[in-house]
Amino acid sequence: MANIEKRTTQEGQTTYRVKVRLKGYPSQTATFERLTDARKWAQQTETAIREGRHFKTTEAKRHTLGEMIDRYVRDIMPHKPKNRTNRTLHLNWWKNEVGKYTLADITPAIIAEHRDKLAKAMTNRGGLRSPSTVVRYMAALSHAFTIAVKEWGWLDDSPMRKVSKPKEPRGRVRFLSDDERSRLLAACKASESPYLYITVVLALSTGGRRMEVLGLRWQDVDLARGIITLHETKNGDRRILPLAGHALELMKEHAKIRHVNCDLVFPGKNFKDPVDVRTPWENALKRAEITDFKWHDLRHSCASYLAMNGASLAEIAEILGHKTLQMVKRYAHLSDAHVSKVVANMNEKIFGV
Repeated sequence: MANIEKRTTQEGQTTYRVKVRLKGYPSQTATFERLTDARKWAQQTETAIREGRHFKTTEAKRHTLGEMIDRYVRDIMPHKPKNRTNRTLHLNWWKNEVGKYTLADITPAIIAEHRDKLAKAMTNRGGLRSPSTVVRYMAALSHAFTIAVKEWGWLDDSPMRKVSKPKEPRGRVRFLSDDERSRLLAACKASESPYLYITVVLALSTGGRRMEVLGLRWQDVDLARGIITLHETKNGDRRILPLAGHALELMKEHAKIRHVNCDLVFPGKNFKDPVDVRTPWENALKRAEITDFKWHDLRHSCASYLAMNGASLAEIAEILGHKTLQMVKRYAHLSDAHVSKVVANMNEKIFGV
């Protein structure tokens, strides 16, 4: 309900102070010089609250989007070390574009306008941003809004909830054929880098991401039990990579030439950072005459081999460290034979045929 209070200053000027109170919502106040404006604002505010539209609180009028991003980068980002550089880059883009707007003035329409601008603008490399990249830009801003709503009380709701995300393409599935795998491993074994062959074998056999493999430390490798423990992963969970067969034997041999003063399994020249195998990797691909293949496709290859050898989607998700089955459904067509076998076994058990 709205309450309008008439006030007169010492100079004789009349103003109207409006207070809107509705149960379950913070009260809203504003001051006007004309009674008609006060009544109009009260009516519009009450309607907006009842209809659940974005609610412009006093705090939202007091802070800009730039201030929100600055506080998020200062207070929240230090606790999110993973992908900090890219996330900060994405947030700074939003700050440069609409940072001067107050949070009360940031509408879904403004965000959607700049979402489309992101998708259409040329990058420094001369190409367009992919839908997946635009989604990451939006995700960074969305989380900043979520913190501003839940923890800081700067907003009652996030305008991001009403902005749709670009549709991302279906996940890429590129894996090595048996012939390609043989050629690539031979090229890696003949590489100028002493670490390329073993790191590629590890990626193929465990499904570990590039920096999960290259950034390994000996304290996380248990050769007796045949496991690698990843304490920091992309989704934040601890994950175990089983070591078996050729990969385990290679690691045991590699442990014999371990550097005493360096805990990195694959150290770079300065023994402080992991080795960079980008150039040796690209050279090996050229020698093996393999095209359209990236390092991350070694992870896809591992998942594909698991699917083709009878692993269920749940088992693949556990090995790769995915929290849901959505990311591994791309490999479902490779496990058709396994699914058929499961159904055949069930039918044999219940019907005895």
